[in-house]
Amino acid sequence: MTVRDDKAPRPKPPEERRADLMDAALRLFLDQGVAPTTIEQITVRAQVAKGTFYLHFSSKDDVLVALRERFVRGLLETIDTAVCKLPAHDWRGRLEAWAKASIGGFLDSVRLHDIVFHEFAPHSREEHADNVLVAHLGALLEAGTAAGAWRVEDPRFTAVFLFHGYHGIVDDARVLEKRINRARLARRLVGSFFRAVGLDAD
Repeated sequence: MTVRDDKAPRPKPPEERRADLMDAALRLFLDQGVAPTTIEQITVRAQVAKGTFYLHFSSKDDVLVALRERFVRGLLETIDTAVCKLPAHDWRGRLEAWAKASIGGFLDSVRLHDIVFHEFAPHSREEHADNVLVAHLGALLEAGTAAGAWRVEDPRFTAVFLFHGYHGIVDDARVLEKRINRARLARRLVGSFFRAVGLDAD
């Protein structure tokens, strides 16, 4: 009769192992940069065998892709949560929430953003256009137009314009300002969103 040792550690599910590897890679990327980080360092930090890495990823670039996808999903969840807290009929409030949550989430994770978007080989134009955040904002603009809250002739065009515009605004502020005034930046961004859909910015 075999006695079961309930205290023996149980192997982690594959999704947890994958997350451990991603978390370990992220910490190393933030501490020392992507280029100097080796796969061996990642596996040592994640406390797994090197072969385990290749069960989940083919390279460091593959890890960066996964981190980028996780970053985008997290930002989308932050934005969607902020928008959905407001009543469905409060279109002005929902658009304001989208703008504030997007810039807040971006600034809270700006170092991660720079790693997964600027230290990774450029993706194709098709991947660049397949942006879930633009799609989410476009859907909000389209729904608001249908409800008569504002008039937007081309919701996707406007969403692309606003999304990439606010990225440029934040990057410009990071370069020119020693300390970003978040409240002022968010207020100006909200005003730009409102004016883009024909709402009073005051």
